[in-house]
Amino acid sequence: MNTIILATDGSTYSDEAARYLVATPLLNRDFIVHVVHCEPEVRGDVVSFVGKDEVDAWHHEESDKAMRSVVDILRHGNVNYECHEMTGFTPGKIVDYATRVKANAIVLGSHHRSPLMNALMGSVSSRIIAHAPCPVLVV
Repeated sequence: MNTIILATDGSTYSDEAARYLVATPLLNRDFIVHVVHCEPEVRGDVVSFVGKDEVDAWHHEESDKAMRSVVDILRHGNVNYECHEMTGFTPGKIVDYATRVKANAIVLGSHHRSPLMNALMGSVSSRIIAHAPCPVLVV
């Protein structure tokens, strides 16, 4: 069985990537989709003030919200999936996970920001493409 990683940030762009996986004739159904969402780490005074358990609960809640719509799309499309929550630097975490599970592909939706915005903010998809151990499909 092939492993496909679907990275989601909870946006409509991620939903479109999920719809692509459900609808495309390019892929056979011999795959499992690993839905991944990565939240930035909360550091410093916030963790010491709020507490690690509360921060972990917040990360879990945010990941659930971000993955909910793509999970619904995959479920209705009869696509096998499993969910994975991560914290840290998103591109690095996704690339590391893809390497660890020997992913056949990474699929993600693009926000289509201008080159100037990508230069200022950085592009998650560009960083994943640059470092991925497998093909990356940007929808």
